[in-house]
Amino acid sequence: MLTLHTKISPVDHAAANIAARLVLPYELREKCRLRATLDTGEDVAVFTVRGTVLRDGDLLTGEDKRVVKVVAAPEPTYKVTCADAHTLLRCAFHLGNRHTQAQVGDGFLRIRADAVLKEMLAGLGARVEEEQAAFEPESGAYGGGHAHHDDGGHHPLAPIPLRQKIHRPSDPK
Repeated sequence: MLTLHTKISPVDHAAANIAARLVLPYELREKCRLRATLDTGEDVAVFTVRGTVLRDGDLLTGEDKRVVKVVAAPEPTYKVTCADAHTLLRCAFHLGNRHTQAQVGDGFLRIRADAVLKEMLAGLGARVEEEQAAFEPESGAYGGGHAHHDDGGHHPLAPIPLRQKIHRPSDPK
């Protein structure tokens, strides 16, 4: 069985010969230990560092140096759109308040299909459409977010503090 354990840079391996594709829904791309099947039918074991999220287009390799491309599988999602930016922002706030993973697009949000959230969003004035789509949610401010530019890299959305001091109003100045 092929074992994949190293993520390689698409920039450094632009001319890499892709041996196979690993098509997975987001839920499985979050796992650090996984057994799956490549599009060639070959079984594969994936071992990544805990906390690693495989993104659409990532390249993986193992001991035999074959390169496998990760592909985000279409899965049941809701595309959330609104008549105006204010309503869309309210929807994003309420989803975040419920710690719901969301993909941010140009004028839309995408979430995993969830009937309770669909009802809440409709109540806020959103149009919620069911669709089969690749789900690529934001990774969060400290999670090493995915790129929104054509550089192909993964960059944190905010600096990651080594040690965070919390200021309280009662603290002496």
